[in-house]
Amino acid sequence: MTDVIVIGAGVTGCAIARELSRYDLDVLVLEREEDVCCGTSKANSAIIHAGFDAVPGTWKARLNVEGNRMMDALSKELDFPFQRNGSLVLCFSEDQMGGLEELYQRGLANGVPGLRIVKGKEIHEIEPNLSEDVYAMLLAPTGGIVCPFKMTIALAENAFENGVQFRFQTKVKNISRKNITGKMVSGVPDGYLVQTADEEYECRAVVNAAGVYADVFNNMVSSHALHITPRRGEYILMDKKAGSFVSHTVFQQPTRLGKGILVTPTVHGNLLAGPTAEDISDKEATNTTAEGLSQVMEKARLSASRIPLNMAITSFSGLRACEEKGDFVLGEASDAPGFFNAAGIDSPGLSSAPAIGVLLAGQIAEKLHAGKKTDFHAQRKDIPCVAESSPEEIAALIASDPAYGNVICRCETVTEGEIVNAIRRPLGARSLDGVKRRTRAGMGRCQAGFCSPKVMDILARELGVSPLTLTKSGGSSRLLVGMTKK
Repeated sequence: MTDVIVIGAGVTGCAIARELSRYDLDVLVLEREEDVCCGTSKANSAIIHAGFDAVPGTWKARLNVEGNRMMDALSKELDFPFQRNGSLVLCFSEDQMGGLEELYQRGLANGVPGLRIVKGKEIHEIEPNLSEDVYAMLLAPTGGIVCPFKMTIALAENAFENGVQFRFQTKVKNISRKNITGKMVSGVPDGYLVQTADEEYECRAVVNAAGVYADVFNNMVSSHALHITPRRGEYILMDKKAGSFVSHTVFQQPTRLGKGILVTPTVHGNLLAGPTAEDISDKEATNTTAEGLSQVMEKARLSASRIPLNMAITSFSGLRACEEKGDFVLGEASDAPGFFNAAGIDSPGLSSAPAIGVLLAGQIAEKLHAGKKTDFHAQRKDIPCVAESSPEEIAALIASDPAYGNVICRCETVTEGEIVNAIRRPLGARSLDGVKRRTRAGMGRCQAGFCSPKVMDILARELGVSPLTLTKSGGSSRLLVGMTKK
């Protein structure tokens, strides 16, 4: 038995787990995939939104702004990349000014600082490569960009160091009420039985942070049904040579399906365009399509006609968990005491995750009468990055471990020392994608064409397994089918 089970190890689940680790509670995270950050959290725009888009008074409006304000301190505590590069929303004619003004007024109501509408020659002074058709734009200086992999991993590692347990490749099959202490609460059992394919877990409270599957688990215990639709978004990622094409995150005016096609630099120096917004029924369909990528290219050129799409190095898609009422679903279900939802976390979910963590952990701690720990440790250090280190820092790393002088990934200058560190860390990498998310080995121009065999050698050596068992991303994604004869 444990106090709290968190279902889902995406950025929301890990943020909640990290905040719960501040309290005297036994916390267990169950994740169906082989690592943290394997669902929506791994395939998104990597944007920390300023908070001008959400309707005032909604969870999205409140928690977006709160999460944005937390990001500077959190990124320093947990050592993950974050930059306040500012956001722009473009307007292409006088007829569209009403929409831009509405966003401005929403931002003011939500408490977003520094907003202003820009017109005339200042537009291209701020962003020279924008289309000549831009008539006006909303400038939000508090917008930012982040590494969603590093952020999620940092939250998870810090939660683990503070006592949270994680179980991967553990798919929850069923949740039901159960009396676990012998004390009924208003005639209702005081806990839950969480069943997976191989185990049964008893707990006093459940946190439902299961992304596109959060409706499934809510509907097992609550009569207030949720309905989540996966919304597929497709992206194009361009080479670092294109990374300085714009300095701000550039949006077009939003529609009912989202914030539209954006063009943005990334914290690692690439250029990103997307996403599309397509509601689908398949909760696993993360394939890209010719139609979707064509739409990204066409609409990105509206913002910046000279965007260097010929420098594309990869494309990808992700799913957003859109609840039909249009807002986050947060807190204890009214007819399921001890069952806490963090459901419908679509955009701006990444921006809001730290604030969601504080909100739900506080509610759960109050419900379970849990006090704060006296020995919570808030700091965490990331893997040293040779590509971003000074010559003196590199020399010191190599002196401490010669493996930091052996470059494995040429495109991103990732060394053997970094990869070994990624594997040996708390909740360390167990797959090719796990290494990639922690070190960027395989994320460069050749997209792992050169470094994959070497990374596999290191994984097999460090894990003490046969190369034949290694996967790209867990499950059945085996990389090798057999050995050739010598």
